[in-house]
Amino acid sequence: MKTLIVYYSLEGNTEYAAKQIADATGAELLCLEPVKAYPTGKVSKFIWGGKSAVMSETPELKPYAFDAAAYGRIIFGFPVWASTIAPPLRTFIRSNDLKGKRIAAFACQTASGAEKAFVKLKDELGIDALEAELTLLDPKIKPDPANEEKLRAFCDSLK
Repeated sequence: MKTLIVYYSLEGNTEYAAKQIADATGAELLCLEPVKAYPTGKVSKFIWGGKSAVMSETPELKPYAFDAAAYGRIIFGFPVWASTIAPPLRTFIRSNDLKGKRIAAFACQTASGAEKAFVKLKDELGIDALEAELTLLDPKIKPDPANEEKLRAFCDSLK
């Protein structure tokens, strides 16, 4: 079964984790990029990203190649914004038929909110459970052996 990691990363934490998971599992990567990039300034990213997340926006994405029939499993990766998923994932989910796929997810956060974000992801997908869940605390910005161990355990659970 082929696996695809679909992720959005603003500051590199989610991309870092996605690449670690891809290396460990052999999964392919699909990085979602909004046409209009979110700001990265300390205050502006929280205002614009948080508003976009809370309002359940679906930003237009740059073109990407995706053939749902080619994958049996999709792993979603996202930064936690206002206790929910990053809006580019919402756009992807609403634009693609993912019925019958095994779904896992990982979230990168600075403080908290991943538990609520996983609930919102499952609601968006119309599923009751994820195959596996992983929460990391800023894995690129703040390297920590605990994050590395959680990454290993997540990857092992997918084998």
